[in-house]
Amino acid sequence: MYLLFAFVIVPIIEIALFVEVGGAIGLWPTLAIVVLTAILGTSLMRIQGRLALQQLQASLSTNHDPTKALVDGAMILVAGMMLLTPGFFTDAIGFALLLSPVRMAVFRFFLGRINVQGFQSSSRSGFGGSDVIDGDFEEVEPTNPTQGKPSGKPSGWVEGPDRY
Repeated sequence: MYLLFAFVIVPIIEIALFVEVGGAIGLWPTLAIVVLTAILGTSLMRIQGRLALQQLQASLSTNHDPTKALVDGAMILVAGMMLLTPGFFTDAIGFALLLSPVRMAVFRFFLGRINVQGFQSSSRSGFGGSDVIDGDFEEVEPTNPTQGKPSGKPSGWVEGPDRY
């Protein structure tokens, strides 16, 4: 049912709006509006996307649930796709999704259908942890295969520092 709406009903609405608006203001102003809304929408999407990314990073660094930030980012992505699609109906949906109150209302609508089981964040560099990585090593002395003693020369498997 949703695919019928997306692939049949939306294009019919867009064509009807193009005919009506084009008949009222003319071809070139109609095309100019479509191009300007795409440019304006792209710049607004970048700004909103940066804010959503900062919100996601802040929630991850403080070990809070990132669900709202992820949903905001997804809705901003959908808004960008709508704004880049030529048409007045899709532009209206795209601009609406760039508004924070509209995104919050959509989030609340879907909140009853989303079930977050849990959230866990690792304490690694960049997420509030230290820059220390634990590891083990074993120092291997290069040996001369004929004598079994360290030769001081590279093994031949790797190039020595004198070759550079």
